[in-house]
Amino acid sequence: MMRRLLKPLWILLAVIFLIEAWLWDHLEPIVERIVAWIPFRAFKRWLSERVDTLSPAMTLIVFAVPVIPLFPLKLVGLWLLANEYWISAIVVIVLGKFVGVGVTAFIFDVTRPKLLKMQWFKKIYEFIMALRARAAALVEPVKRRIAEMLRGDGEGWSGRMLRLIQRFRKRVHEAR
Repeated sequence: MMRRLLKPLWILLAVIFLIEAWLWDHLEPIVERIVAWIPFRAFKRWLSERVDTLSPAMTLIVFAVPVIPLFPLKLVGLWLLANEYWISAIVVIVLGKFVGVGVTAFIFDVTRPKLLKMQWFKKIYEFIMALRARAAALVEPVKRRIAEMLRGDGEGWSGRMLRLIQRFRKRVHEAR
């Protein structure tokens, strides 16, 4: 009984986790393009050379430090929310999220080999990757059902209703 009640919560958490993973996957190439435009490629090479000389523990500091300057941006977003500047707050929070994920992806790409040398970090990384796979497996049936509903090829009420709406739209467009 309790498990059935928690399933929607787990699906919601899985969706949020997958959105984060999607952002990570899709912002990394964008950051790479930005790196290609600006002399960040030289910075990445320079950073990579410096990270190669560091111990794994010091590399962890290099990985964590770039996130610190984003904290004030989040505070600004919260202040804007508290003062009911809704659109500005959303823009600042979303911008902070994109910049944070992009910078973290960029830095993680440079520091990953060293960080994975630390056994505890490697275990956390493997746990998160396994969690990501489980989240994708949990959300996949929901995504498939939504796609079926949107295509209208299901046999349930929603599929029949969507086919009816599609026929109605087609007739309206043909009548023009």
